[in-house]
Order: sequence, then C-alpha cells, then structure tokens
Amino acid sequence: MRDLVEAWRHHLALDRRRSTHTVRAYMATAERLIAFLEEHRGGPVSAATLATVEQADLRAFLTVRRMDGIGNGSAARELSAVRGFLKFTGGEDARVPLLKGPRVKRGLPRPVSPDEAVALAADIAESAREEWIGARDWAVLLLLYGAGLRIGEAMALTGDVMPLGETLRVTGKRGKTRIVPLLPQVREAIEKYVVLCPYPLEQRQPLFRGARGGPLSAAIVRRAVQGARGRLGLSDRTTPHALRHSFATHLLGRGADLRSLQELLGHASLSSTQIYTQVDAAHLLDVYRNAHPRA
Repeated sequence: MRDLVEAWRHHLALDRRRSTHTVRAYMATAERLIAFLEEHRGGPVSAATLATVEQADLRAFLTVRRMDGIGNGSAARELSAVRGFLKFTGGEDARVPLLKGPRVKRGLPRPVSPDEAVALAADIAESAREEWIGARDWAVLLLLYGAGLRIGEAMALTGDVMPLGETLRVTGKRGKTRIVPLLPQVREAIEKYVVLCPYPLEQRQPLFRGARGGPLSAAIVRRAVQGARGRLGLSDRTTPHALRHSFATHLLGRGADLRSLQELLGHASLSSTQIYTQVDAAHLLDVYRNAHPRA
C-alpha cells in the first residue's frame, strides 16, 4: 500500500499540479482511510480491498472522523480526498460509492479597511529588529494588499522578477501563471528591500529571505501579523489572506468588473470571485443600518 499511496502523491503533485499543502493533506487522508479499513474489515488492506469499499464504509469512516472533532468543512474535504484516492486506485472504470457530503456554509471574506491594511504593514515594519527585515515585511504585505497575491505566491517569487516593471508574473495554484499590475508604491517597497537585504540576489533563489538567509516562511509573516493586530486592536480575522480579500473587495467597490477581478486573483472559476459581490452588498447594508434613522 505504501507504493500505491506514493503513486497517488506523484499523481497529485505532478499530474494534477496540486499545492504542497493539498498533497500533504490528501496523503494523510489516504493513510487514515487505510488504517480505518484495516480495523473495520479486520485484516490487511490491498488495492482489491479498496475496490470493494461501499457507501456504508465511507459513512462509518466519516463517523469516526467526526468523533475526532472535525467540522463540516473538514469532513467535506476528507470525503473529497477519499473519493479521489479510490478513483485513482480503481482506474478509469472505478465506481466510487456515492455519499452526500455535509452541507458547508460558505462564509464571507472579512476584508480590512485601506487604513487598517497600511497601519498593519507599517506597524510590522517598524517593529522589526533590523531595518532590512522591516523593509522585507513591508514589501511582502504590500504585495498581498496592493497586488492581491496569496502569501504562498509571494513566498514563491524568485530573483528572476528583478528588475521590476509595471507588471509581475505570478505562479498560482496548480502552476497557473498570471500577470498582475504593480503599483509604484509596491514596486518601490520591493526595490528598497532588495537594496537593504544583506544576502545576494540570485535569479533562481527566493526573493524574500529569512533572518539567516534561507527562504522566508509564511508562518513568520503570519506571526508578525498576529502580533501587530494585537497591538493595533484589530480583529482576529485580520490575517495575511485578509489583505488579499481587501484587495478584491476594494477594487470591486471602485467599479472593477468580475471577469477582470477573476484574472487578477487567479481564480479558476468565476463563482469563486462572485463571493466578493456579497461582501460589498453586506458592507452597504451595514452602512445603511448604522446611518439610517429608521434602520
């Protein structure tokens, strides 16, 4: 079974071009399913065993996972991963048992205001222990808010992007590339960081470096944001990804059309972008309720 699971990892990473995090999560699900079936069926599991999995088995597996404390969203993702694994192991003609997943209520993104976004980035930059680290953090957060990048996309940038122009080529999910415009303020922030960074800029090496010269970790950026939002009294929903939500919401509020916004964000489906129309409507309702004398 180790060979089969490894083959699925290879399929996800290279054929489906899934992200590292997705591959890791799906691999863990496959291993949990195998361990469950060994206990549930009372014996070793093989590819032939997987071909006999029925709806009742999947329901029992999800019940066990529920007892572990996972919510609807995690259960739905677990079921999706299991279906993919069974489909892969069974081949093109495999019949995967149908089981309706839990209903997941899609929450609205929680953007921050433009002033809060700038204040957050400024606080992190000013709190850095060295000037070049402050310049680095300022540049990273401006990329998220000013260009709509995901934190992973910013971390994946290499020295090849220099010298900067008016646009930036970004590699997003599943290896898809897109072109995003660079505001002068964002471009200047990156250029200042490159000048101050004590480590040499190399074309195929990460653009953003950690304190010891290795690749900057997204976890470090998240911890910095967590500290800054506490100092500024901002909501717990103020995360690096919230800056990307703010980029989308503020553009939409200023008249950007959904198709253009979809391209800027790198969404594969327009339905992923349409959620921001609900955010804008929700904001308008909040303004109405707070301002109208009869609201």
